[in-house]
Amino acid sequence: MDCVVTGGNVKVLAKAIQSLSRVGDELYVEPEADGLALRSVNSSRSAYACFLFSPLFFSRYTIPTGHSFRCKMAIKSVQAVFRSLATLEKTVEKCHIKLDQQKSRLTFTLHCKHGLLKTHNLSFQDSESLQAVFDKDSCANVFRAQPRLLSDTVIHFPVSLEEVTVSVSDERMWFRNHVEEEAESSRAMLTELCLASDEFDHFAVQAHNSITFCLKELRGLLVFAESTGLPISMYFDEPGSPIILSVTDNVLEGNFVLATLSDDPSLQKHNTKRACSPPPPPLDDFMNDDMDSYLIAMDTSIAPGPSATDPPTPPLANSTFFLWPMPIFKKFGQLMADIYSRFFLF
Repeated sequence: MDCVVTGGNVKVLAKAIQSLSRVGDELYVEPEADGLALRSVNSSRSAYACFLFSPLFFSRYTIPTGHSFRCKMAIKSVQAVFRSLATLEKTVEKCHIKLDQQKSRLTFTLHCKHGLLKTHNLSFQDSESLQAVFDKDSCANVFRAQPRLLSDTVIHFPVSLEEVTVSVSDERMWFRNHVEEEAESSRAMLTELCLASDEFDHFAVQAHNSITFCLKELRGLLVFAESTGLPISMYFDEPGSPIILSVTDNVLEGNFVLATLSDDPSLQKHNTKRACSPPPPPLDDFMNDDMDSYLIAMDTSIAPGPSATDPPTPPLANSTFFLWPMPIFKKFGQLMADIYSRFFLF
């Protein structure tokens, strides 16, 4: 792989890497015929993000024909290459990215003004192909808004807020901080903002739903969208299905796929009446009985799955893992906190 990024596109690439760092700790690099794909997934498999830069984004883009290559590396090491984002556009004229498979090195060379060169040799590991399975066209609710509208909305929520709930009707969208049922009866502060449909570039609602998802990844995408001026599109269905946040241009496409909290049908009557729900089941029962209703499948295979008569394939070539939803890890964290308080605190 040998590609060159010039001018203002260097800052766009740096902002994309910064946004991916809000999702996961590792950066997956996969050169493809239709462009360079940069991906990341969080450790709990509840958030996935991908930027695809078409060959037109680069002044030079060449990849070896007939040979696929995939690697991953620590995303912090790539962030160090584009350390000074404020002065990057003024000082860097072009960025040369070259792959050396024999030495397992990915080289970033920044050509700065006055003939100054900055070279970063980053080590990498071979990896499987990371690809989420989602279909934006099948979503019932579709919205598109300028990044400033969403930034002015989420700025009212504290940085420490983990989750936000979005509700929609035919003419309105509400953002409010997600509060656990146990805290609703306490003195927890509730913040809610209402946006009218005419504030959006596109507002199409087929199902009146409320979904809850992590705010951290949305903030990360807003950083990229504000710097590029690209509108953000939102796609979602019912609770438990993923929400897809997307930015699109002629030379790039970014998709963030986030897990949402599932709405247990057995608790819907209790939630509508604001009554106390029964205590949650133990962690083992929860994972065995309700796992299928929470998981969002991610497909990492590079070819269709084998049939029963085919020989088994190596794990690296065909593997499947899942986006794990937020409730599972909340219960796991509560369990670990309880163990810690019982055995390690005196």
